[in-house]
Amino acid sequence: MNQIPAQQSRLLRLLGRGVLRLLGWRITGQMPAEPRFVAILAPHTSNWDFLISMAALFELGLRMQWFGKHTLFRGPLGALLRWLGGEAVDRSAPDGAVATALERFRTREQYVLGLAPEGTRRRAETWKTGFHRIARAAGVPIVPVGLDYASRLIVIGEPIQPGEDAAADIARIRGLYHKGMAKYPERFADP
Repeated sequence: MNQIPAQQSRLLRLLGRGVLRLLGWRITGQMPAEPRFVAILAPHTSNWDFLISMAALFELGLRMQWFGKHTLFRGPLGALLRWLGGEAVDRSAPDGAVATALERFRTREQYVLGLAPEGTRRRAETWKTGFHRIARAAGVPIVPVGLDYASRLIVIGEPIQPGEDAAADIARIRGLYHKGMAKYPERFADP
């Protein structure tokens, strides 16, 4: 099996395309035709990032899982977030998200995980390294995705196979992003 996990709804694809066009956004690049990978999204400085990302996933027809604070998944909102691909994680549990992701990659033939390496919408001087640890341990590539508010582009980069030097890999990936891309540039720390 060498296919990207797909969302088959034509209606959702049209909805995603319509939302992006209404907001003036376009997608450049393409997701790899791989059944399993980690996609990272940056800069993550606004709640709008979620709406734009979901619209892009719908337009692309991509079924992607993502992690969110467990407190978001209560009540009716929780059901909607799970339908959108969300999985609740308790961020106070050490390595909880990493262990959960590795279990999903181990047991599923198709699994795409989307993460924001900053881990917050506030300014983060350093990125969390879980995305690299997950991709390396699972033997899957990292696909960098950028939200460029200045040009209204969702930029999908080439897959990067993680190596043994996590610091070098993360520095190289971080170099693909800059604060001029962010909705709130003051919340993004350039490398």
